[in-house]
Amino acid sequence: MSQPKLIASGLQFPEGPIAMPDGSVILVEIKRGTLTRVHPGGKTEVIATTGGGPNGAAIGPDGACYICNDGGFEWHEVGGLTIPGDKPANYSGGRIERVDLKTGKVDVLYTHCNGNPLIGPNDIVFDKHGGFWFTDHGKGDGRIQYRGGLYYAKIDGSLIKEVAFPVLSANGVGLSPDEKTVYVADTFSARLFAFDIVAPGEVAPPSGPGGPGRYVGTAPGHCYFDSLAVDAEGNICVATLLHGGITTFSPDGSKITHTAFDDVLPTNICFGGKDLKTAFITLSASGRLVAVEWPTAGLPLNFLNK
Repeated sequence: MSQPKLIASGLQFPEGPIAMPDGSVILVEIKRGTLTRVHPGGKTEVIATTGGGPNGAAIGPDGACYICNDGGFEWHEVGGLTIPGDKPANYSGGRIERVDLKTGKVDVLYTHCNGNPLIGPNDIVFDKHGGFWFTDHGKGDGRIQYRGGLYYAKIDGSLIKEVAFPVLSANGVGLSPDEKTVYVADTFSARLFAFDIVAPGEVAPPSGPGGPGRYVGTAPGHCYFDSLAVDAEGNICVATLLHGGITTFSPDGSKITHTAFDDVLPTNICFGGKDLKTAFITLSASGRLVAVEWPTAGLPLNFLNK
C-alpha cells in the first residue's frame, strides 16, 4: 500500500467523508459545526453551517446530503490534539438533517423516535430502497451515560423506527454488498456486530444472549471503534481509536488486519477515485484528511457510485 497523501489540514475534527464524483470530498467538521467540501488541491469551502455536532453524512436518493447531528461535544486540547468529551453546556439535541448541496439550506428531518429524543446520531448509510440506517451513539453526561441504538428512517419524514436498543455506544454502520446484513461498530466495547436484515428496516431477533446482534470480532489491546465502510469484497473497515488505524474484518470475522496511521483518533474511511481504489481517511485529533491507495476497492454506495 502506498504512503498516505495529505489532502487537507487545519480541519476542526473532520468526520463523515464522502468521496464525490468530481474528485472533491465532502465531510463534516464536528467542532466547527459545518458541512465542508475539500477540493482536490486541499482548498476548503463551507457548504452549510449546521451547528451542534454534525457527524456521519451520506448522499440520499434526491441528491441531498443527510447528516447525523449529535448535538455537540465538550472539546479538550491535549498535547496539540483535539479530543471530544461529554455533553456540552450548549448541547443542541440530536437530530437527522437534510442539506441542499446547491443552496446550503439545512432542514431538520427527525429529532425523536417513538417519543424518545435522539441523543447522539452518529453514522448513516442508505439502502437500495432509498431508506437509511443510522446509529445513535448516546452521550456521556457526567455520571450518566445515555445508551445508543440502531435506527431506520425514510427521507420524506414518514418513518423512523428503533431497530435495536440498547446498543451500548453504537457508532459505525454499513451494509453488506447483498444488503442482507447491516453492521454496527460499538465504540466502548470495541466490538463489531452484524444484524440479519429480513425486510427494509427490519432485522432478525438475536439468536441468544451476549450482544445486540451476531458478534463478528474485536481488535486486540485497548482500543475503541468509530465509523466504518465496507469494501467490494464485503470486508468491514472500521476506524479504530487509540490504535490509530483501520481494522479490517472479513464478514465472518475469521480474518482481521490492521492498517496504521499517525493519529490516535482516525474516525472514518470512505472510498473514491478511479475504481473506488482510493481510501480517504479522517485523522481527526490532528485535523487532517489523507488519501491512500487501498488493496481492495470500496463498495459502491447507493445514490453516489451506482
